Amino acid sequence: MAERVTVIGGGLAGCEAAWQLARRELDVTLIEMKPLKRSPAHLRDDFAELVCSNSLRSDRLENAVGLLKAEMRLLDSVILQAADETRVDAGGALAVDRAGFSEMVTRLITNHPRITVEHREVTEIPDGHVIIATGPLTSDAFAETIGETVSNGFLHFYDAAAPIVSLDSIDMSRAFYASRYGKGTPDYINCGMSEAEYRVFYEALISAEEAKVHGFEQAKVFEACMPVEVMARRGVDTLRYGPLKPVGLDHPETGERYYAVAQLRRDNAGGTMYNLVGFQTHLTFGEQKRVFSMIPALRDAEFLRYGVMHRNTYLDSPRLLDRYYRLRANKRICFAGQITGVEGYVESAASGLLAGLELARRMRGEAPLDFPNTTAMGALALYVSDESVAAFQPMNVNFGIIEPLGYRVKGKAEKNAAISARGLGVVRGMID
Repeated sequence: MAERVTVIGGGLAGCEAAWQLARRELDVTLIEMKPLKRSPAHLRDDFAELVCSNSLRSDRLENAVGLLKAEMRLLDSVILQAADETRVDAGGALAVDRAGFSEMVTRLITNHPRITVEHREVTEIPDGHVIIATGPLTSDAFAETIGETVSNGFLHFYDAAAPIVSLDSIDMSRAFYASRYGKGTPDYINCGMSEAEYRVFYEALISAEEAKVHGFEQAKVFEACMPVEVMARRGVDTLRYGPLKPVGLDHPETGERYYAVAQLRRDNAGGTMYNLVGFQTHLTFGEQKRVFSMIPALRDAEFLRYGVMHRNTYLDSPRLLDRYYRLRANKRICFAGQITGVEGYVESAASGLLAGLELARRMRGEAPLDFPNTTAMGALALYVSDESVAAFQPMNVNFGIIEPLGYRVKGKAEKNAAISARGLGVVRGMID
């Protein structure tokens, strides 16, 4: 019990892992290279920085990520505690004040008496029990060390973030607040376009100049974070069936129907900053300003942050990790977060939670909990460690990887709600 655990990385997964270890009376050294060194995507000095969207996605139990959040709340997740305290209006989604969220996680972690924080770059895997949660932007030196340790079982793709604009620069005479189909509260700003306006925007987007990408011979773009310009090149109507889908977004006062609608979501608690939903991009900053300002409501938009694209590194986990996110070949070493191939903020934090919880139980001489695939937590870990998965790619949690009910329920929402009720019942039974 006197042995100290090292957690490398102060992102969502690393903070969650450190929290779960510390709350079980284990001493933790959390090592984070910021602010001494930064990755290309990081701007803040705080822990748990949200570099892409400020949304943790759906909070409803009819959605698999909603179930995962509910399970994490039962397990005293520090990430969900901070998210719930700093949430901003976003309909049925859990979106947070980006700065407030990171500040709260940092405060909770640094003030915990069993967590010691060190700010330095790690280039070698330390002795003893260690959880590596260095994320998709692991430094080159440490990535090389990990690659040697796992026999170069790495994969790579590119990830992209959307721009943020100021509220007072949006032309609200060309925009309106609404939720799709009138469901939930009207928390999104909707920027409508006519067919002529959309086609001008589309032609500019597909021909705009992209920033240069360095570091790999061939880029692999994960579908869930595909740059908007790459998506647009798949066809003139691709965006209209994706992030610019106009269906269910008629103007609430005039009833006007639009050919395409860009949605903006609140990015901070004060409601002064909004991000362009689905507009992850790799365009140069000048091209982002030029092209996105062609959306009528954004013609005079002030861009507070431009979109960026960065490398994303992850393990070939089915060949390397077990259901506890441990290296099969060296069980003192665990991984957590996006480097394992889980995709998304919540999934990253969940992997850190499970890795920290299970390591704490082993160190305390307790049996593992072994979350089954009837739970979102267990299903995600079992998918990531499933040796039968051949062409492994990053995965969001979804009901497809959770064990079916085994009986028929009429209606998709009702079926998903029943799966969630079962999963939460299993988790409650495990921790009672």
